[in-house]
Amino acid sequence: MNWDQIEGNWKQLKGKAVEKWGEISDDEMDVIAGKKDQLVGKLQAKYGVTLEEAEKEVNDFSNDCKY
Repeated sequence: MNWDQIEGNWKQLKGKAVEKWGEISDDEMDVIAGKKDQLVGKLQAKYGVTLEEAEKEVNDFSNDCKY
């Protein structure tokens, strides 16, 4: 699924994101609202990973999403 589709369907897909990244709260996911760059930044902050690692995680998530 491409990121535009994920952003458009964020309310439905947010639960999967919360399951995958439990350190990010439901409220924080609401603020992210499907914006890829904000999710990448939040992953870096919460998990202490590099930009490349966070981008890979987000890309893997988008590839795994089925709607």
